[in-house]
Amino acid sequence: MIDKQFIGSEAQTTYAQAKTVILPIPYEKTTTYRKGCQNGPAAILEASDQLEAYDEELQREVCLETGIYTYGAIADTRQNSSLTPEMMLRVTTKTASKLIADGKFIIALGGEHSITAGIVRAYQQIMSEPFTVIQIDAHGDMRHSYEGSIHNHACVMRRILDLGLPTLPIGIRSICREEAQLIQEKQIPVIWARDIYDKANWIETAISRISTSKVFITIDLDGIDPSLIPGVGTPEPGGLNWYELTLFLKRVFANYQVIGCDVMELAPVVNSVVSEFTAAKLVYKLLGYQGLSQGWYD
Repeated sequence: MIDKQFIGSEAQTTYAQAKTVILPIPYEKTTTYRKGCQNGPAAILEASDQLEAYDEELQREVCLETGIYTYGAIADTRQNSSLTPEMMLRVTTKTASKLIADGKFIIALGGEHSITAGIVRAYQQIMSEPFTVIQIDAHGDMRHSYEGSIHNHACVMRRILDLGLPTLPIGIRSICREEAQLIQEKQIPVIWARDIYDKANWIETAISRISTSKVFITIDLDGIDPSLIPGVGTPEPGGLNWYELTLFLKRVFANYQVIGCDVMELAPVVNSVVSEFTAAKLVYKLLGYQGLSQGWYD
């Protein structure tokens, strides 16, 4: 089921012609505070209609040059509330594997952050070399289990660490004791939110900690300051601002091969469109930076 197409039908191409696939995954099962992220993908797609096609930074109409195709929603708990995390992960990995095999650049829209483990697993199964998972997030998400499940959204980065992949958490400002011990034991190169505000060269520091030529970017929207995106399940003060985030992302795309991205955990706020519009614009920025890095523009 497709709620809408990203940035409208005029920007869409056929699946065969598409370079980029927008993959909505409106799954919500383990959220623990504010509910509603299963409505996040549809809200982003709806808000994308209001985006200007012309990107003033890149000085081009990105959507007309990146070959976008909006895939039908998968693992949709709005339609089937009985879906377990294990079922979601299976269908997510299977679908992402098909898209990767077809040579598509994936931008997945969630949905709760647990989804990311299924996407990353698909890339790992297909790719012959390791890659770094860059995590924009307020929370560590490195618990072994939470509320009786190892596939809780609070455990997603632990599952990715279990896959043996390096990670680079950015903007972290809320962890439990278990996560603090794991970070120390595994020497995980966290860029704390406080460091972003204390150190002018934090982007250089972050870039220097990426140990692979390829990266996957997962963005939990609570990594951004809640004054910009209040519509998340577990807001934390002190997150990244818009230009800190986009400058960092642009540098990553310029210096590494970004194999895919996701934007997770949007939980729309009633009578406000700020969160979903900002999320849609972030997706558009990811599209633009990928096109620039891949030479899709004349």
